[in-house]
Amino acid sequence: MKWSEFSIHTTEEAVEPVCNILHEAGASGVVIEDPLDLVREWGDRFGELYQLSPDDYPEEGVIVKAYFPVNSFLAETIDEIKEAINGLVTYDIDLGSNKIQIAEVHEEEWATAWKKYYKPVKISNNITITPTWEEYTPSENETIIELDPGMAFGTGTHPTTVLCIQALDKAIQGGETIVDVGTGSGVLSIAAAKLGAKRTLALDLDYVAIDSAKQNVLLNQVDDVVTVKQNNLLEGITGPFDIAVANILAEVIVQFVQDAAAVLKPNGTYITSGIIKRKKQEVKDALTNGGFIIDEIIEMDDWVAIVAKKVG
Repeated sequence: MKWSEFSIHTTEEAVEPVCNILHEAGASGVVIEDPLDLVREWGDRFGELYQLSPDDYPEEGVIVKAYFPVNSFLAETIDEIKEAINGLVTYDIDLGSNKIQIAEVHEEEWATAWKKYYKPVKISNNITITPTWEEYTPSENETIIELDPGMAFGTGTHPTTVLCIQALDKAIQGGETIVDVGTGSGVLSIAAAKLGAKRTLALDLDYVAIDSAKQNVLLNQVDDVVTVKQNNLLEGITGPFDIAVANILAEVIVQFVQDAAAVLKPNGTYITSGIIKRKKQEVKDALTNGGFIIDEIIEMDDWVAIVAKKVG
């Protein structure tokens, strides 16, 4: 079968929304080539990650590659993707050079190429994430999350996901109820379950993410704790929950602050990420205006996670 490789040279800020657009367009897998991975001090903070080759990365910016079957609708699909990506500027998202290239590849090339970028990584004091195809022997008291991200964005190694897992690691004492908004591959819900949550509701609007999350929940044997549901943000969700976590775009976070407050118990914890540094103040203001007190702000590279408490 013939496949088309859609490649866009963009910025780190634009990676998540671009990936979402590609997945919604039917991409069969996404590869992210971010040169910051070559210089991140993973080892000093989270343990050894893995060896990466500079030859696989651009000198600047980020390259996102997605793969689509070659069919009669491909040209129309590519045009729709370009239009959607260009539309991100209305959300004040920097697209960088926004250079797009299209190439034809063989099935065996795209099916395995992206896996070389995804190896075991220690995320926090208690959590290590490893892909299903890698052999890994955990140390004593080390909690392992196995993931096969498939078509859903979220391998667990992006800074926003790392920040959320670290915040969950601190917030969960045991027995909490949690809602995970925009669950993607399900990694945050799985982490919450393995850290001791009593019940976790994982929500996502994308049916591809839902399928991936369900598979990963079963793979990690936490289906007795985690329920995966297709849902638009928090519409129709009542709670109450001890903790809400949302690793999505800052522009979306500010739109449902009141909904998050409504589903949390008094003094409940709200963990948000997917926030680029220059939009930190915007999210802080939305949270404080929506009935939250900022408890902690943690940062990694250009990304921010905010931990807030519901007032009363």
